[in-house]
Amino acid sequence: MACASSLDLSNSLSTTIKLSKPSLSRKPSFKAKASVVAQINGSSEIPKINGSHKPSKPINGSGLVNGSTSPHLSGFPRINGDVGLRVAFQGSFGAYSEFAAKTVYPDCTTLPRRSFADAIAAVERGQADRVVLPVESTMEGTELRNYDLLLRHDLRIVQEINLFVHYCLLAMPGVRQTQLRRVISHPMALAHCGRALAQLGLDREPVEDTAGAVEMLRANQLLDTAAIASPRTASLYGLDVLAHGLQDESWNVTRFLLLSKSPTKRVFQNAKTSMVIAHRGGSMMVVLKVLSAFSSRNINLTKLEVINSSGAGQAPVMILDKTGSLRTFPHVLYVDCEGSIEDPVIQEVIEEIEKFSVFVRILGCYTADTHVYDLQ
Repeated sequence: MACASSLDLSNSLSTTIKLSKPSLSRKPSFKAKASVVAQINGSSEIPKINGSHKPSKPINGSGLVNGSTSPHLSGFPRINGDVGLRVAFQGSFGAYSEFAAKTVYPDCTTLPRRSFADAIAAVERGQADRVVLPVESTMEGTELRNYDLLLRHDLRIVQEINLFVHYCLLAMPGVRQTQLRRVISHPMALAHCGRALAQLGLDREPVEDTAGAVEMLRANQLLDTAAIASPRTASLYGLDVLAHGLQDESWNVTRFLLLSKSPTKRVFQNAKTSMVIAHRGGSMMVVLKVLSAFSSRNINLTKLEVINSSGAGQAPVMILDKTGSLRTFPHVLYVDCEGSIEDPVIQEVIEEIEKFSVFVRILGCYTADTHVYDLQ
């Protein structure tokens, strides 16, 4: 089993080995309404900051989802047939997390929450059936804070989804680009669009989330301020799109996980199993043993991330163990592998790893989805 990158634990707090890439085979699931197209200096064409405002080639060669002939509902492709689910997410209506939830469960009711912790609490208290968390992106790597939240709570991963993040410059109807003085958005969105914003000469002001920036813009009727968000958000709030494709890197994909209090179903076909391995010391030796346990049985890994927090000023990782107690560990491995937890071979791997680690916790077994979905 070959690794795509080298592993250097001595110089890195968090090291990720990417062992496979998603198959980029999704076509955009829907397009923003024509009403969001604004006239700029008399032209009806929306400028594209970084070349094309779409990926350079279609994300799917087919106009349908997974080659299916079933229609899209409410502008979202249908992945699951679950009706009536309540899905909590961090942010305001129109956030990328909400789009991820709606792409997986088109008929769900989405519940906005102020923080990721509040969204998780909604599931634990029975106020929601699922919570959606962004966990990694092609531009920022792993969102360690959300993985930490996952480890501290007794929830299960039941679905994954990869979403193409497309940033647009949004403004109040009729506002021209020359009238703008500042731009507001989530700090990560502002960072992702650094070069374009420097080119536009706008002051940057961070707020809690992208959709919240749009909500603030609309509620306060700000005529000298723009927001960075998705074209879908522009449609929801009735704003004009002044520019497409603000992100510095044209290929900007975020992976989201949907969590539940209990596994929704047993998965056998096209399954992926996620786990966390906790240990006390000998980091490199443990990593090699973990790799050997999988490779000797010809099991592919799609993610291996090593977290070392034994240095000065670095907080240990807190994990809820099988007894319901929170325990701290200086060394943690996140592992995603191909295969079902129901497979005896996967069970053999776990049994072998448990012999040289403190414990192994299964985070979830779910259907692997390597497609990339687009909001265009």
